[in-house]
Amino acid sequence: MTAQPSARGDVAVVVPAAGAGLRLGPGAPKALRLLEGEPLLVHAVRRIAAAPSVAMIVIAAPPADVDAVHTLLAEIAPVTVVAGGAERQESVAAALAVVPPELGIVLVHDAARCLTPVSVFERVAATVRDGADAVIPVLPVVDTIKEVDDEETVLGTVDRSALRAVQTPQGFRASVLRAAHAAAADSHTDDAGAVEKLGLPVRCVPGSDLALKITRPIDMAVAAHLLTLPAPPS
Repeated sequence: MTAQPSARGDVAVVVPAAGAGLRLGPGAPKALRLLEGEPLLVHAVRRIAAAPSVAMIVIAAPPADVDAVHTLLAEIAPVTVVAGGAERQESVAAALAVVPPELGIVLVHDAARCLTPVSVFERVAATVRDGADAVIPVLPVVDTIKEVDDEETVLGTVDRSALRAVQTPQGFRASVLRAAHAAAADSHTDDAGAVEKLGLPVRCVPGSDLALKITRPIDMAVAAHLLTLPAPPS
């Protein structure tokens, strides 16, 4: 299920959406769980499609749901849907394989961060466009962090001033992301981490409190409340 890239932008957004989401409890694949009556993936794609830089959206869906996902999203935006893999890395690779070479910037985004504002997509893309190999949106860590041993005894307190919580979309020069996947010896769940292993720098830009990751039932409740708030400026 392939859509032609739009001429308006220079960015492809890859969304690995084949995961089961077991921590949400039994049910549909995580990206297809309902948030206020609509799948997480619908909320995510609606925001991605509103970003002016985005020329192409590629969804790696559960293999059995490729046609259904394409039908679900077709009225929201032109999307390309491919069969994802058992692991996130396989899904990203499958989606990346259909991104044409003329799109030199690729963003990898989690459907579980379905309320990420348009401004974050544009900020990440602009930083790659300005010359960065890899870019991640981050937030400062606000909790006190303890290092513990195997018996849950505290070893010390970590200096949180040097820590950041990482969000998506993560942005890359397309050639760098492809090289990172080609070189990956082990399965990874963080594409920026694979770039780090190439010895390349990863830039940080401000993320958003709205880009929370829906992992547990309580996250669904928080996201449902956030949908009742006024939309942030794009």
